[in-house]
Amino acid sequence: MATLSRNLRLNLDAHPRQRKTKIVCTIGPRTMSVEMLGKLVDTGMNVCRLNFSHGTHEFHGQIISNLRESLKMSGKICAIMLDTKGPEIRSCKLVDKAGLELKVGQEIKVSNDTSKPGTKEMISIDYPGLLTTVKPGGYILIADGLISLSIISVHPEEGYVQCRANNNAKLGETKNVHLPGCIVDLPAVSAKDKEDILFGIEQNVNFIAASFIRKAEDVLTIREILGEKGKHIHIISKIENEEGLDNFNDILAVSDGVMVARGDLGVEMKMEKIFVAQKMMVSRCNAANKPVITATQMLESMITNPRPTRAECTDVANAVLDGTDCVMLSGETAGGDYPLEAVEIMDKICGEAEEVEASTDYHTLFAALKLASPGAPSIAETVASYAVATAIDLKADLIITVTETGYTSRLVCKYRPPVPVMCITSWPHTVLQLQVTRGTVPILVDSLMGTDSLVERALGTAIEKGLAKVGSRVVVVSGIMEGVPGKTNMLKVITIGESAKGLKI
Repeated sequence: MATLSRNLRLNLDAHPRQRKTKIVCTIGPRTMSVEMLGKLVDTGMNVCRLNFSHGTHEFHGQIISNLRESLKMSGKICAIMLDTKGPEIRSCKLVDKAGLELKVGQEIKVSNDTSKPGTKEMISIDYPGLLTTVKPGGYILIADGLISLSIISVHPEEGYVQCRANNNAKLGETKNVHLPGCIVDLPAVSAKDKEDILFGIEQNVNFIAASFIRKAEDVLTIREILGEKGKHIHIISKIENEEGLDNFNDILAVSDGVMVARGDLGVEMKMEKIFVAQKMMVSRCNAANKPVITATQMLESMITNPRPTRAECTDVANAVLDGTDCVMLSGETAGGDYPLEAVEIMDKICGEAEEVEASTDYHTLFAALKLASPGAPSIAETVASYAVATAIDLKADLIITVTETGYTSRLVCKYRPPVPVMCITSWPHTVLQLQVTRGTVPILVDSLMGTDSLVERALGTAIEKGLAKVGSRVVVVSGIMEGVPGKTNMLKVITIGESAKGLKI
């Protein structure tokens, strides 16, 4: 009924404000030039994603170099996310390199003996634990689930699983394999993943998107690899199977954020349950004050078409209304024909969805978030939550946070203020890490000493950026102990005067 009340107040003539939801773009050969990266940032890219399932270190290093060159010229901000390949199972080589035709009802054996190329009688996959993991009545899904095999029987002594094809398909070599409902015994981090993470540390990336996270220990393993040198890099755990869902709360507790990776998740679980899992994960991240990214096939049709489908537009909007911090583009910007158009329409959809959200009864939302928060609130969270309540009551145009680590800014954004949150920090890492938190406008300064002067100059910057105007009310959250992280304990309200014009941070 709360949604009904909100929707009855909607107005198609409303003009969206500055977008608060962040956009993650996957970069590939067609978008890796300095010029294209600059255009993507101008159009709305907040995070540049590098997919390490493809490409060499040299290739990804060039993208990072090109992006930083572009940002240096424009003075804009864009974070870098390294997405690991992760542990995976693949089908093996075939006798016929052209592929193997499978017919509905055809029986075929599946083994884990990778020394023999596959034939119409038997194929193999590179998972040593196959015979002890699967059971009759289960499934083996190949090539993103396009090929489905039912498991009839398991024969450990003979070294194979007897299966039946459920659909007509052509099997190629080295396709990904899923064993839905099974607990797969694979290392959390492969040798390649470790090399890639160490490369990311050298390149000073901002996020590791860790693929196929199944339990909290997987995240801690990556944290150990990052070590002291990479402690500033935040870990975004990708939930891609049922085991990860089962252990979600434990994973969330040790992660810096979560990616709802609907691609592999959609293969591993029932299709009709995917939206339930998405809503559950997004809401739990919101309550825990951890950023969440919704990914996969958001504007998939724009890989080859200049306009998205109506269903895709609705999917993006619903993700925003669910509470996602970021939406992600994959093939649309990595190798699609319309990368800039995809970012542009994503920007517009997010803006419209946020305008719908602005019709929400914020007092109800505020109360729900406080109720969902685990444990007793800290002083910092209490101040942050009431900063949002104050901004709503006074119809303020802006909230300003003075923060080192970004923790205060994230606490404020947790309570979903209907206005932007300008986050002033002197830590470069914080500016980039806040690029995955919805509603933030990070500003880098040399020092946080002299808060009053800093805030006064910030008001001038806010006017310049169109975030506020003379006469606007602004809520400021900071700490009495200047420059000391974790000491947020002060809230005040300012009305912008004429003297703020022309001032700049």
